[in-house]
Amino acid sequence: MSIQMFGQPVSRGVAIGRAVLVASSRVDVAHYFIDAAHAPAEVARLRHARDTVVQEITTLKADLPPEAPPELAALLDVHLMLLNDPMLTDATRHWIEVRHYNAEWAMTAQTDVLVRQFDEMDDDYLRERKADIEQVAERVLRALAKEESLLPQVSHSRDQDGGDPLVLVANDIAPADMLQFKGSVFKGFVTDVGGRTSHTAIVARSMDIPAVVGAREASRLVRQDDWLIIDGDAGVVVVNPTPIVLEEYRFRQRQSELERARLHRLRHMPSVTLDGQPVELLANIELPGDAANALEAGAVGVGLFRSEFLFMNRNGELPDEDEQFEAYRAAVLAMSGLPVTIRTVDIGADKPLDRMAVHELRHEHALNPALGLRAIRWSLSEPAMFRQQLRAILRASAYGKVRVLIPMVAHRSEILATLDALERARQQLQDAGIPFTDVELGAMIEIPAAAMTMPLLLQHFDFVSIGTNDLIQYTLAIDRADEAVAHLYDPWHPAVLQLIANVIAMANGAGKSVSVCGEMAGDVAFTDLLLGMGLRSLSMHPSQLSSVKQRVLRADTARLAKEVGPALASADPAATWLAMNERWAQRSRSA
Repeated sequence: MSIQMFGQPVSRGVAIGRAVLVASSRVDVAHYFIDAAHAPAEVARLRHARDTVVQEITTLKADLPPEAPPELAALLDVHLMLLNDPMLTDATRHWIEVRHYNAEWAMTAQTDVLVRQFDEMDDDYLRERKADIEQVAERVLRALAKEESLLPQVSHSRDQDGGDPLVLVANDIAPADMLQFKGSVFKGFVTDVGGRTSHTAIVARSMDIPAVVGAREASRLVRQDDWLIIDGDAGVVVVNPTPIVLEEYRFRQRQSELERARLHRLRHMPSVTLDGQPVELLANIELPGDAANALEAGAVGVGLFRSEFLFMNRNGELPDEDEQFEAYRAAVLAMSGLPVTIRTVDIGADKPLDRMAVHELRHEHALNPALGLRAIRWSLSEPAMFRQQLRAILRASAYGKVRVLIPMVAHRSEILATLDALERARQQLQDAGIPFTDVELGAMIEIPAAAMTMPLLLQHFDFVSIGTNDLIQYTLAIDRADEAVAHLYDPWHPAVLQLIANVIAMANGAGKSVSVCGEMAGDVAFTDLLLGMGLRSLSMHPSQLSSVKQRVLRADTARLAKEVGPALASADPAATWLAMNERWAQRSRSA
């Protein structure tokens, strides 16, 4: 039966493929594909883990005291029976040998299949037995966790037989886990939770694959290997579509691919408006390897290197100075002399470190992580770590043009502490005879307090970059990762636009460079408006560069500047801006 689900569209395009479920589990496990040659070794890992659990339960049963209730022994017998049941053991091995899942993923996938079967049983007693399946699976997963796999992870976008493309379905995917899937080239993904500007959505756009988040029941309603259509334009997920619907979406998919190919031809054209205004189009990257994609897409530099992704998915072991230096240097060298702006670590809120990491317990249990110890606040609370990162960045500056960007800065005390930390890092390198060059220091404008105290920031910083995602979140008091209030997250809100316009005007007036590096930069709906405000630098995901460049090439900034004032003064800026541009388009057509 075909069904439709609705969520938030976060990455445009159409994806069609078979569902791959990342099943939820109380045990956090890795999900990745293995090389076919290593399937026997992975099956052996699974078998060893199962045998370990069998031995544990057998020992527990043998050591039961005489006064133990007989039901306990019976329960242990049920768990032993399940561990030897082909529905669990053989089927789990099938996921490894045929689909090339790692052992942990195979176990969670088969557990999900069995739990669904139990849910559909009419008998209440049998239906409740799914808890036994989950408990047994959790024991096996814990056993697997004690012997970390050293097998290489590989990339697949199709089934083992080379037939059907794959799409990912999950309750949620952490940003760091998204990066693990980055090389897998899944054709698209859908999650139960999340919002348009959650970091999971942002990484999806950087992967340039169609995605829908906040689909509520997707991971419960979709089954392994169901055919799915993910409409990243409308936020619709179609499960097991009819042939007519499938053909319609295949046509849309072909049209989208043709449009992308046409836009791709613009990538190396100079980005200049109709009235001769050059506009700097930069790229946002998460890892050094993304720099090559940025160059290929036509970026003239990196406007935002999110260094926090070097700190995540590491089981609490933070990268040392040399490891960070090598990563930053790799990105700088890959950009071949073009500028690279490295943001200091922005940990917190929807980008937590692993549970064992420093300070994790402190902010994991915070009442509101978005307002807690994150970004520059966390860095300043760990001065040794912060200076270590600054030294690594400064060392990389010896290999190209590097700029440092400080996230979430708002207080004079934070500015002075940051300047002091940077000076100490410089002095330490100088004393050690390690080469570095001067770097420009910038502030991210993502808190209303920062936007309203621009004169203070401009005294101390060389440039500013507007992080629209957090600026909107904090201005409107909206948790951007919470789909329950996603409809209130409004980039067109008059307060948001007025703050952005004021920041751009004040930076331009002071002769300091200003850019936008949030999601608004890559949204063509805002390109003309930002240009009309006086912005001449935008940083976005490489996949969005060509679309934005097309708008830049067609823009007349002199005309746009005249229309910004009425739009900002309006109670409904979006409607006012749209109406003014439609009238201009009509006049152009009649002329």
